[in-house]
Amino acid sequence: MSRTFLKMNGLGNDFVVIETQTQTFDPTPEEIRAIAKRGDGGVGCDQVIAIDPPKAPGASAYVRFWNSDGDKVGACGNGTRCVAWLLMQSSGKDAVAFDTEGGRLSGVMAGDKLVTVDMGQPGLDWTQIPLSEEMNTERVELQVGPIDAPLVHTPVCVSMGNPHVVFFVDAPVSDAFATGTGSLVEHHPLFPEGVNVGFAHIAARDHIQLKVWERGAGLTAACGTGACAAQVAAVRRGLTDRKAKVEFESGALVIEWRESDGHVIMTGPVSMDFAGKLPEAA
Repeated sequence: MSRTFLKMNGLGNDFVVIETQTQTFDPTPEEIRAIAKRGDGGVGCDQVIAIDPPKAPGASAYVRFWNSDGDKVGACGNGTRCVAWLLMQSSGKDAVAFDTEGGRLSGVMAGDKLVTVDMGQPGLDWTQIPLSEEMNTERVELQVGPIDAPLVHTPVCVSMGNPHVVFFVDAPVSDAFATGTGSLVEHHPLFPEGVNVGFAHIAARDHIQLKVWERGAGLTAACGTGACAAQVAAVRRGLTDRKAKVEFESGALVIEWRESDGHVIMTGPVSMDFAGKLPEAA
């Protein structure tokens, strides 16, 4: 039986979304890779998302995420906005809550195809990232390049339901730099579960320019949890105010690390691209 899917994106970070209310979806890593592959019969996407019936009271759904390499992940920020928008559309409500491996998330409509999601509290302890050894996550002992002239160094680590390391740079970095450096850091022994690698340039106290190398997906147009991690990292270092615009080449998100309860609030656009059926093999 071929399964139906929706193709969506948030700032160019694209997803294949499968609702399992009327169809089963328990894919192998190989099947995820086949769906995510661009060209050669695949639909093509950065992440695959399954929206399952809820498992707990107060939730509209239980949501699963996979990266394009087939690995399951706990969170996906841009995907979370897309899921929240879909659930609000189907229920006719302007607020929704759903559960993920990374915990309960909630969203509210913020305008036409504009969604605000509560991504919960960031994990700041070294065990929450996780790191392979105890370390102050505000100033991690890590550098790339020559000892006396490192390319990047002393990053901040944050968990947004998935692990992030954020390097602060003096100017926006190129795709080649982000790919070369990010691919090295992703599998560094300090990160036993791998890590998403952000390169953040502070343009102003309310403006971060960001590029992210995503664990298991590579360089993507935008990364929602990466934007959240960059803002949390910048606030921890005293570089930005609590609320800032985090800008990718494909567009911007507004991120607030709320002082009242420590939750990270993300606002940004969603786009519905098309609906289709997965190839039989998937």
